[in-house]
Amino acid sequence: MASTISFSPGNVLVRPKVAHRTTSFPPSTNLRSFVAVRASSEQDGSIKTSRTLEECEAAAVAGNIPAPPPLVKPAGPKGTPKIKPLDLARRPRRNRRSPALRSAFQETTLSPANFVLPLFIHEGELDTPIGAMPGCFRLGWQHGLIAEVSKARDVGVNSFVLFPKIPDALKTPTGDEAYNDNGLVPRSIRLLKDKFPDIIIYTDVALDPYSSDGHDGIVREDGVIMNDETVYQLCKQAVSQARAGADVVSPSDMMDGRVGAIREALDAEGFHDVSIMSYTAKYASAFYGPFREALDSNPRFGDKKTYQMNPANYREALIETEADESEGADILLVKPALPYSDVIRLLRDNSSLPIAAYQVSGEYSMIKAAGVLKMIDEERVMMESLMCIRRAGADIILSYFARQAAGVLCGTKSN
Repeated sequence: MASTISFSPGNVLVRPKVAHRTTSFPPSTNLRSFVAVRASSEQDGSIKTSRTLEECEAAAVAGNIPAPPPLVKPAGPKGTPKIKPLDLARRPRRNRRSPALRSAFQETTLSPANFVLPLFIHEGELDTPIGAMPGCFRLGWQHGLIAEVSKARDVGVNSFVLFPKIPDALKTPTGDEAYNDNGLVPRSIRLLKDKFPDIIIYTDVALDPYSSDGHDGIVREDGVIMNDETVYQLCKQAVSQARAGADVVSPSDMMDGRVGAIREALDAEGFHDVSIMSYTAKYASAFYGPFREALDSNPRFGDKKTYQMNPANYREALIETEADESEGADILLVKPALPYSDVIRLLRDNSSLPIAAYQVSGEYSMIKAAGVLKMIDEERVMMESLMCIRRAGADIILSYFARQAAGVLCGTKSN
């Protein structure tokens, strides 16, 4: 169907006829015919003639160029002041005036490839909901875990990090279950790699899920967390995870020197290709509460302030960055994410290594709770928060929103 547009008196504007692709034409039909539209002197806007493309081209060669349409500026509402335009050389809003322009000039992008989905696993058959984390479950390692990974892959998420809920009977002061080759995490890794050999599996290297004290390290009788003895245990844990098929081991314990020791232990066992994602700047944050409920891993006494970083400190992150880089870390992680976006940017500006950020359980649960109460638009806030973490400098984001956000990016709604 031809489009009709009114112009000032002048020559023609050429518009193609648009035909439905199933329409059949008689052999004599000229498919290159066009409708020419002219505004008459009486301004009746009627169609005066129909010309072929060749006729229009001939008119153009002869100099009969159509007059441009008049510039029409929409009027403001009644009462809008009449003023002289501001003398501005730059008007940044010019680059924001349409969706196409905004998309063209967007500086930060977000894709499912940027996400790592944390998964809680347990020995049971059934998936158990986590009260403080709506939408999250302790997954049965044989069935629920496989189903969740499959759903995430459907929307483009191919990286996962495992966190185990260990039975109390297996917890000890030295966390020996952490390096049991037939423990929950190694079994789960082997199962996942057998089912989905191309996924990337990250693991958590720390003793708190396995410790009867709930701390990331071995606790001395006077309450001090023992550094070097803990590192020895962590090396055995990392090697056990690598042996099971882990792609990236992730020491989250914040013990001094653990990255270098783990690198040496992995290399000694032939795992040169297994990467280390170090929790470089892990803060002693109040945002971890729901996570500890999920794993039942609250410290039995005290807190973690002697090994996790002080939330008030900024420059100290550079000390940890320099140490982890020199010891062989492949990826540097900041935890939490959004409240510590300045620290993400600090690491981004001072290291050439990939930067990861962990959008932790407290960040997730606050957005979920506010969404349920209709205080915010959950989906929009979720996507904005993830984009802000990327903008701060994170290459990958560990987030419980990973599957839901990937569904939005793919134009689907995940269940």
